[in-house]
Amino acid sequence: MKDLVEYIAKSIVNAPDSVQVTEEQDEQGIILKLQVADEDKGRVIGKQGRIAEAMRTLIRVKAAKKGIKATLEIV
Repeated sequence: MKDLVEYIAKSIVNAPDSVQVTEEQDEQGIILKLQVADEDKGRVIGKQGRIAEAMRTLIRVKAAKKGIKATLEIV
């Protein structure tokens, strides 16, 4: 899942070298934290949050197939 988020984010932003994805375990599941350059946050979030919501949906579907829960936070 970490690779998927990283791939999508790097293909959207202007500064792909600044993309960092960290994965943390929680009692509720996995938390993926996406960090991008300040000028690229708008690109990752998208108009009315559509891109961010699409990425979260993909993460939830992939996690559901594994039988776990996962969330995406944009930092």
